[in-house]
Amino acid sequence: MRSAVILAGGNGRRLGAEKALLEFENRPLICWTAEKLSLVVDEVVVVARDESHAERLQEIITNFALQPAPGVIFTRDRVAGFGPVAGLSAGMEKARGNFAFATGCDLPFLNPQVIERLFELVNEDEEGNDAAVPVQPNGFFEPLHCVYRREKMLSACERALEREERRIHAPLQELRVRRIHVDLLRPFDPHLLSFFNLNTKEDLEEARILWPDSKKHQYLCKH
Repeated sequence: MRSAVILAGGNGRRLGAEKALLEFENRPLICWTAEKLSLVVDEVVVVARDESHAERLQEIITNFALQPAPGVIFTRDRVAGFGPVAGLSAGMEKARGNFAFATGCDLPFLNPQVIERLFELVNEDEEGNDAAVPVQPNGFFEPLHCVYRREKMLSACERALEREERRIHAPLQELRVRRIHVDLLRPFDPHLLSFFNLNTKEDLEEARILWPDSKKHQYLCKH
């Protein structure tokens, strides 16, 4: 069984709007994200800020769904305002798959074939990898576009929380990580748009320009 965890609790202060609710083609981004992930995994766990936020996101996904997205469930941050480590901890605890893809809700061009390949790569050798982490040419890790061994990542996040460690890279230090150079993913996503995230208003403007063309070349797969 495969899971996916979406961290949806961010406020999007620099964007001036909540990222999960940004609209593309008249639908909130959280809906597109959940539906794309449902093509690759058996369940999608959405991590909200709190109970009321979870209820709101559930209502939005239900109301704006183009088609039923099976296996979408909701939880909330373990520690309010603590950032992605707390969100990952909550998501990994709620998920049931042996492996889970983790992402934010600010990547409008998530590519199902890229995610599928990461699930394959984490299991491709016999070393017992705990994560398949894409690495950019400058050495930057993509910890929120990554497949984790769920139980190992949950334990690592819990220990990070005990140390009051907020850096998302902290739990990775305890895992056996397989580094995946992003060029290995270009056959599925030539321009690596799957990693395009929304941090600024300029990013959002660019994403809305790219959106129509990206949909023409969107690869949808089912494991």
